[in-house]
Amino acid sequence: MKDLLQITDLTSDDLALLLELATGFQDDPGSAGHLLAHRMVPMYFATPSTRTRLSTAAAVTRLGGTPVTVGPDELHVRHGEPIADTARVMGSYSAAIVIRTPADADVREAASAAPVPVVNALTDGHHPLQAVADLLTVQEHFGDLRGRRVAYVGGGGSVARSLMEAAALTGMHIAAATPLGYEPPDEAIAFAATEADRNGGCFVLTTDPVEAVRGADVVYTGGRPPAGGPKDDRARRRKALVPYRVDEHLMALAGGDAVFMHCLPARRGEEVAPGVIDGGRSLAFRQAANRLPAVQAVLYALLTGRLKGHR
Repeated sequence: MKDLLQITDLTSDDLALLLELATGFQDDPGSAGHLLAHRMVPMYFATPSTRTRLSTAAAVTRLGGTPVTVGPDELHVRHGEPIADTARVMGSYSAAIVIRTPADADVREAASAAPVPVVNALTDGHHPLQAVADLLTVQEHFGDLRGRRVAYVGGGGSVARSLMEAAALTGMHIAAATPLGYEPPDEAIAFAATEADRNGGCFVLTTDPVEAVRGADVVYTGGRPPAGGPKDDRARRRKALVPYRVDEHLMALAGGDAVFMHCLPARRGEEVAPGVIDGGRSLAFRQAANRLPAVQAVLYALLTGRLKGHR
């Protein structure tokens, strides 16, 4: 397996290995400190980033490499050079390439052209690095994943999709509550249902946040509305998601030991009540910290040929 573009690139064993590696890097951050000695990893960010950008830079540094962040205004992509040509050139200088850009097609094109591993650092369709960190956080807190119940409440975008897919590969029980018209893509629903069943879990899609959250071990929501796009679309999405706000009342319906998770950045008072995200049941900032060992594990596994993949 050369690239990580989406969670469905991974097998269940691949994901288990990434979580094992990430746990190891939590305990001993510098254990592979010579892997990228004298090598560079360019990080192309076409959209803003805090956690992904900084955690990836730190991970490359921990592996002994030099991270170099570039944006569209600094490359010829903005001026007409095909992204495939850019990726081919980047790959001739570097050990791996990390890309954040809205279009999944651009990431696939870059991966096809680059001679080195390409990692998707967020597109409109997928956020695999976030999902690995999410499961690492759940595993760290509860000690296991299989059979745990996670409820995602909100729009079915890239974070929800990758979380569903990853949870299904580990045998978790997943319930996603999304408004009509904001469901995850059909292929993501089919994958989550099939893989959850194969691995001893289950998947439920509903429009009712109460149904999704009742008895859950983890209640998860994400930011809204998405950046960019017409203002009327953002306003319509915001209105549709009002009933999906996670507050103390909704959290009370979850299991007694349930925790709250959020991919950040968070809009307090919009998708989550301040008392929830800043309360004692919140793991949101632990999630953010775990982005570092998660991306370190992904880079290490790709660069050492440890992942089998489906392709």
